[in-house]
Amino acid sequence: MTAKSRYDYLSSDRSQFLTEAEDAGKLTLPYLIRGHEEHARGMKQLNTPWQSVGAKGVVALASKLSLSLVPPQTSFFKLQLDESQLGEEFPPEVKSELDLSFAKIERTILDAIAASDDRVVIHQALQHLVVAGNSLIFMGKEGLKLFPLNRYVIERDGNGNVIEIVTRERINKKLIEKYLPEGVEYETDEDESVVDETKSDKQECDVYTHVTRDNNRFLWHQEVFDKVLPGSQGKSPVDTTPWLPLRFNTVDGEAYGRGRVGQFIGDLKSLEALMQALVEGSAAAAKVVFTVSPSSTTKPQTLASAGNGAIVQGRPDDIGVVQVGKTADFRTAFELMNTLERRLNEAFLILSVRDSERTTAQEVQMTQLELEQQLGGLFGLLTIEFLVPYLNRKLSVFQKTGEIPKIPKGMVKPIIVAGINSLGRGQDVQALGSFLQTIAQTMGPEAIQQYINPEEVVKRLAAAQGIDVLNLVKSMEERQQEEQQAQQQAMQMEQMKQEPNMAKAPINDPSKNPALAAQLAEEAGQEVPQEAPPPQQQPPQ
Repeated sequence: MTAKSRYDYLSSDRSQFLTEAEDAGKLTLPYLIRGHEEHARGMKQLNTPWQSVGAKGVVALASKLSLSLVPPQTSFFKLQLDESQLGEEFPPEVKSELDLSFAKIERTILDAIAASDDRVVIHQALQHLVVAGNSLIFMGKEGLKLFPLNRYVIERDGNGNVIEIVTRERINKKLIEKYLPEGVEYETDEDESVVDETKSDKQECDVYTHVTRDNNRFLWHQEVFDKVLPGSQGKSPVDTTPWLPLRFNTVDGEAYGRGRVGQFIGDLKSLEALMQALVEGSAAAAKVVFTVSPSSTTKPQTLASAGNGAIVQGRPDDIGVVQVGKTADFRTAFELMNTLERRLNEAFLILSVRDSERTTAQEVQMTQLELEQQLGGLFGLLTIEFLVPYLNRKLSVFQKTGEIPKIPKGMVKPIIVAGINSLGRGQDVQALGSFLQTIAQTMGPEAIQQYINPEEVVKRLAAAQGIDVLNLVKSMEERQQEEQQAQQQAMQMEQMKQEPNMAKAPINDPSKNPALAAQLAEEAGQEVPQEAPPPQQQPPQ
């Protein structure tokens, strides 16, 4: 079965979801979803909603989701060892060194994400999620590619696992001409070859990408005119697949998700109708019409053509003004509009937007917790279906390209901890500081010196802040050598201080120490002075 036939077959299951997505887009961002219109050349004239609450809500919620999933200027994930696989013989100091290595890998991946346009594509995908409930991201070599709901179909099993994806793209025939076998012409439904240039509107063709699951891997290829494009085949393990189908809200048994806008479509439609009525009614109420008495000498043409301050012959009583005067009747509609707008602002988390020059890790965590509470586990779903596969793919690609070191076979494979449970390694700094402060407060400052290993504290702080400690932090051998040198210098200084006093001591004076004088004379080859006998006492007479 060809990719085109599978796309047409699976499109029937997508039809209702696509219709609801188009209705949601008309009330928010009409350019996101064009419904069943598969291809459009040039700019399509879109109907602008009467209200802007829907558009503002979609942008605000998508921005908050983007800020929580891939926040700038802060680490939003970390690599850690799977504790269940660690053996008893695994040295703790080796674990610390691995943690430092993981921190280097994290920094490399974060720098690459910051230098790419990944955040732009992710924000667009999140807008589609809020409106349509579905979006597909492909992580290619040149960056991320977004597929809206009207460009792909999907099939899942009973557990929600993806088993098949078919995408449809419109490309120029000249771009694929070189990939086709020479001497072969592929005919279209209009009986036109690939290289036909007689009609400009026939220069594009549909390219289908068919993705299927085979046990623990994904296989894909591209087809054009029911023929496989040479060199378009690809494969990858399931856990590092470049195909990331995203859903907003899930319903058991459904292959597609449901958007946030669809949950509040009633309020949006009511606000749309009230705003239209209020705008049109206000325009009618503001209209002013002048009347001229039939018996007046002033002609209506004269009054209409008279400029400001002009002198017109006539009587003022013959001219009147007609106004609708229904502004008071708009009060009920205006109050209802305020109620609907307040409810929609709460639904799309507009009221809690915080302005700050620099996004801190604490602010990101507060936003994540807010999303988790308000959206009922949506952030956890996006973490599982998007963030973890996204980071796994990045890790795999960087290992293949050599940008990060490969993990040797047999070593414990690092697992990715993302989302609220990680918030990068910035939370580790706070947790470690709070732990040390608690020990000092409860057991005294001396307890830190007694129980805490300073070398391990330095390593963990460096890993938490993503700092490369190479040639920065002294090793154990360097610290021991410095301690020995310091002790030797202290002994030498002490000895130098004691030498003047020792020279003045009687024991060191040859005139007062005959033994020292004899030793010095013997060393010099001189006659050893004889020690004078002690004076004898005279016997008493």
